[in-house]
Amino acid sequence: MGDSTCTLRTRKFLTNRLLCRKQMVVDVLHPGRATVPKTEIREKLAKVYKTTPDVIFCFGFKTQFGGGKTTGFALVYDTLDFAKKYEPKHRLGRHGLYEKKKVTRKQRKERKNRQKKVRGTAKAKIGTGKKVSFYLYIFTKR
Repeated sequence: MGDSTCTLRTRKFLTNRLLCRKQMVVDVLHPGRATVPKTEIREKLAKVYKTTPDVIFCFGFKTQFGGGKTTGFALVYDTLDFAKKYEPKHRLGRHGLYEKKKVTRKQRKERKNRQKKVRGTAKAKIGTGKKVSFYLYIFTKR
């Protein structure tokens, strides 16, 4: 399946100097082959634009009915620092450049319920985990 080659064509090319990137629509022609992985598209675009694959972000690919042609969008940043600055967190996460801290649903609910028992600026102090001062605060206010 992976034997046949794919052809990349870019159109609507734009150099966006404000966001330090080149942006384009990418047409991938892959007759007789399944949809091409984004990693392969990134590597081919890196060769064309003389850069490394880590600064290329491909997304929004849709395969046309019947297969053989896929169209999507690609962004080629000048440096990795600009990519980290301007790219949304969910796309950075796909590349392994951003890790979202996980707070479980139960922890969020417990924190919300603890905050309901306090008024004013003390709500911000609830999440720090200082339970002793939290209970002292409630008893001193009443």
